[in-house]
Amino acid sequence: MVFISWNVNGLRACLKKGFTDFYQAYAPDFLCLQETKMEQGQADVPLGDGVLEYWNSAEKKGYSGTAVFTPHAPIDTAYGMDIDMHDHEGRLITLEYEKFYLVCCYTPNAQDGLKRLDYRMEWEDDLREYLMSLDRTKPVIYCGDLNVAHEEIDLKNPKANRGNAGFSDQEREKMTALLSSGFTDTFRHLYPDVTGAYSWWSYRFNARKNNAGWRIDYFIVSDRLRDKILRAEILSDIEGSDHCPVLLELDI
Repeated sequence: MVFISWNVNGLRACLKKGFTDFYQAYAPDFLCLQETKMEQGQADVPLGDGVLEYWNSAEKKGYSGTAVFTPHAPIDTAYGMDIDMHDHEGRLITLEYEKFYLVCCYTPNAQDGLKRLDYRMEWEDDLREYLMSLDRTKPVIYCGDLNVAHEEIDLKNPKANRGNAGFSDQEREKMTALLSSGFTDTFRHLYPDVTGAYSWWSYRFNARKNNAGWRIDYFIVSDRLRDKILRAEILSDIEGSDHCPVLLELDI
């Protein structure tokens, strides 16, 4: 099965930049989107017959939001993690299947000056507990824009960015805690030493042209799926957003 995750930074805008052609070219089993910035029905998303749509939109218009597109009907669906303080921004969708849970996530940004860091820490702890509770039932495939570059290898300029949102010690430690709780970063599992592999670039300073980026988009799986990983790729040639899609293929 092929899974793709992409922060589209506004799906309506991305639809005008080749989104449909991208979907048809890759035809993934699951396409997980973050930062849709819309509600279902606000734009036509012509992905073909038989493609099911699952949306979790923020209460605030034009903000945040997640969606999953798939031809595979789930056993069950959940939106959010059933914790009120986390469930108003459309950040989480869980689809249950016979052999796994698929969790699409758009992690809150700690923001400039780390002014939302305290909330981010609460989110991380609650999200980790949520994933671990799912994992006790069946394996988890967790993906999305997780808004953290875990290690120095995961961004172009680690020294200059240390302490900034997405590369604070606190956020990095929460990713370490998650991976220490029975989960695997699929890309780093296959490519532990690869440098220059990024999924987000600022729109400023010709960052994408110069590949001055960050790897903040992930597929993370339960450790017991580690031997099922066939491919983990960053599709850096795909444009249409300040993020590029990331891909995972599992033998599942």
